[in-house]
Amino acid sequence: MIFNQRQIMINLPTHKVNIKNVSAILRRRRFLVLGVSCAVMSVVGLIAVNTKSHYQSSMQLLMSSYPQPGVTTSDIVNGTDSEILNLNPPVLDYTAQINRVLSPQLIEQAVSLLRSDYPDITIEDINGKQAKLTVAKLDEKIITNNLPSQILEISFSDSDPVKTKKVLQALQQVYQNYNIQQQKERLNKGLAFINARIPQLKKEVNQAEKNLEYFRRKHNLLDPEIQTKILIESLAEVQQQLQITRAQMQDVQARYNNLQQEVATSAHKARINSYLSQSSSYQTLLNDFKKTELTLATEQKRYTDESPIIQQLKEQRQNQLWLLKREVNQLLGDIKQPNAHLEQTEGVDPRLLQELFQVQTTALGLAANEKSLAETEQRLRFEFSKYPSLIAQYNRLLPEAKAKRKQLEQLLQAQQSLGLKIAQGGWEWQVLEEPSLGKLIGINRLSLLLGGLLVSPILGIAVALSWGMFTRTIYSTKELQQSTNLRLLGSVPKLAPRGLKKWLPNISVNKQRNINYDFGETDSWLPCHETLDILYQNLQISKYSLHSKSLMFTSALSGEGKTTLLLGLAASAARMHRRILLIDANFRYPNLHKILQLSNDWGLSLLLLDETSNQIHNYIQPVHPLIDVLTAGPKPEDTIRLLSSQRMKELIKRFEQTYDLVLVDAPPILGTADARILAGYCHEVVMVGRMGQLTQTDLMQAQEILSQLNLIGIIANGVRSHQQV
Repeated sequence: MIFNQRQIMINLPTHKVNIKNVSAILRRRRFLVLGVSCAVMSVVGLIAVNTKSHYQSSMQLLMSSYPQPGVTTSDIVNGTDSEILNLNPPVLDYTAQINRVLSPQLIEQAVSLLRSDYPDITIEDINGKQAKLTVAKLDEKIITNNLPSQILEISFSDSDPVKTKKVLQALQQVYQNYNIQQQKERLNKGLAFINARIPQLKKEVNQAEKNLEYFRRKHNLLDPEIQTKILIESLAEVQQQLQITRAQMQDVQARYNNLQQEVATSAHKARINSYLSQSSSYQTLLNDFKKTELTLATEQKRYTDESPIIQQLKEQRQNQLWLLKREVNQLLGDIKQPNAHLEQTEGVDPRLLQELFQVQTTALGLAANEKSLAETEQRLRFEFSKYPSLIAQYNRLLPEAKAKRKQLEQLLQAQQSLGLKIAQGGWEWQVLEEPSLGKLIGINRLSLLLGGLLVSPILGIAVALSWGMFTRTIYSTKELQQSTNLRLLGSVPKLAPRGLKKWLPNISVNKQRNINYDFGETDSWLPCHETLDILYQNLQISKYSLHSKSLMFTSALSGEGKTTLLLGLAASAARMHRRILLIDANFRYPNLHKILQLSNDWGLSLLLLDETSNQIHNYIQPVHPLIDVLTAGPKPEDTIRLLSSQRMKELIKRFEQTYDLVLVDAPPILGTADARILAGYCHEVVMVGRMGQLTQTDLMQAQEILSQLNLIGIIANGVRSHQQV
């Protein structure tokens, strides 16, 4: 048995896009390009048919409030009834204003104005379920009279561009009328209240001042607050100290809580680091991630980011990062969150614990000081409550008189200011942008169709190119040679098994070896016999085939056509007067007996089981004076045991002595170990790959497996005339 000692290198295919590759992909995927283009164009056409032209007109409305200078809310609030708060224009609630703009009452007024031009118009036509009328706040805001103002954009869409403008013009008129009406009603109501309130407030001022005068005369007392000044100052000082102490207590308590949390967090981190350092799987994942980072940094100096190597390293780094995160979550899933118990101080900095105890001591001292100040405050308040009730009566009468007087002055000033506001109009809605003729919105039908005509073939080409680039299927012998450095033994067109039917009738009649069989009859089912003859000669002149009498044929996956190719090579060898034995060693999916229409009741599986019998010729079926066939036989339970037996090795050697050439039809190399075992028994291994079916990935995997075996080359099967290059 002669092994191939040369080193077979595996070429990693590089994705280089050129015009020839693109044209080849588009030629092979022309029906896909046409289908995608038609589908896209159909969708675009359907959208264009259902698209209706819509026009939109818009206007901008500025909402502002104008408080009168010299009158503020704070001036009126002090000492007056709550109703006076409504005298000044409030800050606008823009949400409420938008709801008011879309209110049915105002829309109904606009509908009434439009009835002359559109008799059948209704509220639903303007602000119905389809929401043709929309109001939106613009992001930008402006400042008017030191107050922010909001710009609203009011839009209306319809199939008639003139109608969109007229509807907004009617709404503009309604909004302006409503604005003026609301201002007058609100301000007139405010003046009526002030005019009714002033006489009553004057009486209250006179009565309050008389009560204060009577109190002073009766008790002969001008200002009793002077007598209590010292006590009040003392009480204020104690209260200030109490506030400072309480603030300090809050700060100390916050610091104490933070220190407790730091102690707990420190202990928790120590436990986490202990868990991670003790986890061998975590350390392994971390080391792998660092190695990938280092490799990626090194490769990025050599390749661009679009390189497959860089992409693969990035994907590997992302997967390792995900595994690292998952490992951390699994390790730390059972660790409880840190708490503030001081008992858990393992791994905590002693200085942190010392600071915690110092803060605790400070907190105890502040608590004692706060208690003392609170007792002092309570004592001062108790002393202050002993003062005569005259002070309380005086403090009640004096502010009341002052408040009534101030209210009267404010009302008189408000009366003048509100009267001026009525003349000026108060706050208003101001139109910044007049409605214009509606503009077309959406997509034009013609533009949509033209865009579809342009985009549909581009999408079809993009889909075809993407499919062709990412499937990585080999279609020609040139692509095969670029994908591997294996010797190309030959390229064979597709051989149809049904062509054997012209030969099979002769086989059924001429099964005896003593019949003079005409080799020319094999030509009836092999129109490409010259190609097979050349292929057979290439196998014979190989420097590894000088003494080779057994050839194993395999492929990456099933369906590569190696069985039919094997029959063609056998016919070529027979035409050159070589005695051939075909062995079907594919126990899992035998196919040789089906093509030749032979019985599979007796075959290789039974011959391997019958270790004592020497009647090998009983298992072999002649199909040609120079060609014998050993079918696979019934499917055994354990194919590996049979193929790896000493009996199989002995049979191959015996067949090599009996026949000029032994051709073994082996299972695919990927997925099973059958072909690897058989390769050790045969002198040479030949790989068969069907163009249009074999992928670069399968080829690299199969070549990597066979590189350590006696592989001499590859045969391109199913090659069309335009795929030769």
